[in-house]
Amino acid sequence: MTVTQPTPADWPEIVYGTAWKGERTAELVRLALACGYRAVDTAGQPKHYYEPGVGAGIASAFDELKLQRDDLFLQTKFSPVMAQGCEIPYDTGAPSAEQVEQSLDQSLTNLGTEYLDSYLLHAPQGARGLADADWAIWEALEAAYERGQVRRIGISNAAVPHLEELLTHARIPPVAVQNRCFARDGWNRDVRALCAEHGIAYQGFSLLTANPGVAEDATVQKLANQLEATPAQIVFAFARAVGMVPLTGTTSEQHMADDLAACELSLDADAVAAVERVGL
Repeated sequence: MTVTQPTPADWPEIVYGTAWKGERTAELVRLALACGYRAVDTAGQPKHYYEPGVGAGIASAFDELKLQRDDLFLQTKFSPVMAQGCEIPYDTGAPSAEQVEQSLDQSLTNLGTEYLDSYLLHAPQGARGLADADWAIWEALEAAYERGQVRRIGISNAAVPHLEELLTHARIPPVAVQNRCFARDGWNRDVRALCAEHGIAYQGFSLLTANPGVAEDATVQKLANQLEATPAQIVFAFARAVGMVPLTGTTSEQHMADDLAACELSLDADAVAAVERVGL
């Protein structure tokens, strides 16, 4: 099947992530959009994300900033039962396809939108590859794409075997991968390489929190001093330079502005190589 999902060049430069914001979600989403962010990530997973708050923050920002829906890139995820807590946005006894439909409908309601720019399988259930349940969920994501409810489909927390299976057997292949990114494994080098080979947008999250020593590394500190930037900005500029779409989940207005400004910061090839070696 010929698919016309967008290429990596059609993705936003940086995304505001909304995990673990709780009751402050609406306030922080509104603040991020006021700072200039135009892409928001969330999930249908109430134990870690408050989707109604995301929707409320978007509504407030739209009213305040006079934005239109097409001004915003909105991404959420379907979270399987094993990734959920006590509150689950679908009938756990229903077939996987119905679970996806119910969760998607709830997300659209929570977010106050008729469509999503991107919808991801939050976590595959097979550790070394895709389980039967993962395939049933993927087929439901494909159906949502074909109905026009979502404009891109992808996967989060994926390893190379998951991607290889999808690329080989999926009727509609993924165009996005969102992974926690660790410096100790070359910033998820193997997955990034596979994404680059197949035109898949790689989204990196926890760039700072998963790598607590990186900002204090001498190489990063030196680059920050040379470029009159913060160490965090060096990390985000590095992420952009190696082809990532970085996520930031900061609750600080200053850090929101700093992370967004890092999109304008350029690192030369030597600096990129130096940061890539940090933590190895």
